Amino acid sequence: MVTWNDVIHFAQTGNPAPPKRVEKSDENWKAILTPYQYRITRMKGTEPAFSGELCHIFESGIYACVCCGTPLFDATEKFNSSSGWPSFTQPIADNVIKYIKDNSYGMIRVEVMCNVCDAHLGHVFPDGPAPTGLRYCINSEAILLVSE
Repeated sequence: MVTWNDVIHFAQTGNPAPPKRVEKSDENWKAILTPYQYRITRMKGTEPAFSGELCHIFESGIYACVCCGTPLFDATEKFNSSSGWPSFTQPIADNVIKYIKDNSYGMIRVEVMCNVCDAHLGHVFPDGPAPTGLRYCINSEAILLVSE
């Protein structure tokens, strides 16, 4: 189980090795992603709160990276955070998420990225429910719900 201390440690000292690596050129990413998905995942964009269709879906399944298909979150870890973005308490595995210290916009946050392809997913905060206390706040455009 990943804790906030783990998140801070990874953001400061480095992340676990990913299970594999997927690297493509910008042209290749643009060819497989919609323009909106590209802006969110490759240009570190953020969709407006409550605009993503996955924000209000609570079906069983696995949430995978829209860019490379890596399983990132299990639907059993999803919760309604009322933040406007899909929220999870835990990744599916310790090495699928990359943690990056983010000081943009005058805030101190931790960005979360796919550790396999470096897609921007969103941010993680220490204000989630037990048992982890984490809230992975993820852009809907960065993930796909895959049925089990």
